[in-house]
Amino acid sequence: MKIKKKRMKMKTRRKIKKKQEHLKILAIGDLHGDSRQASKLAKKAKKEKVDLVVLLGDIFGIVEADIEDIIKPFKKAKKKIVFIPGNWDSSIDAAMLQDIHKVKNLDGYYTTYKDVGIVGVGVSDFKLSIGEKKTLDKLNKNFKKMKSRKKILISHLHAAGTKSEFSGVPGEPTLRKAINYFKPDLFLHAHIHEGEGIEEKIGKTKVINIGRKGRIIVI
Repeated sequence: MKIKKKRMKMKTRRKIKKKQEHLKILAIGDLHGDSRQASKLAKKAKKEKVDLVVLLGDIFGIVEADIEDIIKPFKKAKKKIVFIPGNWDSSIDAAMLQDIHKVKNLDGYYTTYKDVGIVGVGVSDFKLSIGEKKTLDKLNKNFKKMKSRKKILISHLHAAGTKSEFSGVPGEPTLRKAINYFKPDLFLHAHIHEGEGIEEKIGKTKVINIGRKGRIIVI
């Protein structure tokens, strides 16, 4: 009986430990084809032992670079990568990242790592808005499926009514509705370069503007 009780206690402890395991991510936005910055951030990801690299769009553009130049450093560092496309990323770039380089595209989808669900909303081909009904329908489906302890919403564009509108660029109203309705623990976006590092709270949701310097987040 004593042996059985000890085994049960050990199993309970293991379960508690597993539940309390945190996810360490390196979130990056607006690389715009800068392969040198990608290499620096890949080294940082390796040094800091992050579990996941999250690319928040505008991976390409401005500086000409091959997909290999941007993705290879992270793969060499043996890091898992997910992405959403930004307005500077073409549909072809996104398809190549997903189909050829096997990087998970979260635009309209979700994934779970260490009991943290991440759902994405992307844009591409120089679009600067998203369809409300289609986006909210997809998000509703994904948030219902996610049974994780924490939830992250990622987008390239910023939401309406957030501090990043100081730039003069209006935020996306659909994303604000999504934050208000789904109440994710974290909303990460890029797009407004000069607003990198801005943080705020919308209800229970922490909002962070992520830029090319990258940001390590533990959740």
